[in-house]
Amino acid sequence: MLFNEKFLFPLLLIIASGNVLSCTNNEAASKPSSPAQKIKQVQANPYINADQSPLDISYFPIDYPVKKMNNPALSLPVARVIYSRPHKNNRVIFSKNSTALCVYGKPWRLGANEATEITFFKNVIINGNNIAAGTYTLYCVPESDKWTIVFNSNLNTWGLHMEESMDLFKIEIPVMEQSPAVEDFTMLFEDAADGANLIMAWDIVKTKLPIYFPK
Repeated sequence: MLFNEKFLFPLLLIIASGNVLSCTNNEAASKPSSPAQKIKQVQANPYINADQSPLDISYFPIDYPVKKMNNPALSLPVARVIYSRPHKNNRVIFSKNSTALCVYGKPWRLGANEATEITFFKNVIINGNNIAAGTYTLYCVPESDKWTIVFNSNLNTWGLHMEESMDLFKIEIPVMEQSPAVEDFTMLFEDAADGANLIMAWDIVKTKLPIYFPK
């Protein structure tokens, strides 16, 4: 059968256009989806709410866990403090006003949630007191110019339920100002002559508890 030339050319155009569209559709189908399309929605943890005052641990020697991973035969650390880190969150932290989070003259747990605990893995000396290796609860009574740090033997307690009858000894340490303000309450050790200092810092306040290691 012979085609009329005036109908053949338009027919070829239609066929060619169909092939082009078919190729275009195949290319679109073969292209990977964008990264945004690949993102899966992450479900919030259904088992527990995120703690607003997360638990933290500080060691002496500093970076002890990393050193222990690199050298499994490393001996025990000298000290470890376990506490929870509350946030300032635009609140008044230290004041004589009863609306402050830490009111002058009233006990404070040095953190949040469980009572703060410090463990000494060897005997140490603090303010002339010989402290035997072991674990102790720490709390303080803040003032504008000093903090009274209290070592207590009532372990595994929550919050401000201190048993004063179980206090072991107290030490007064001076308050230092710092700037800018620290958002999260922080406890960490620093090297010091013949021992270490336990730094406790929050808002515009910082204190240091001297700890000496017997030779």
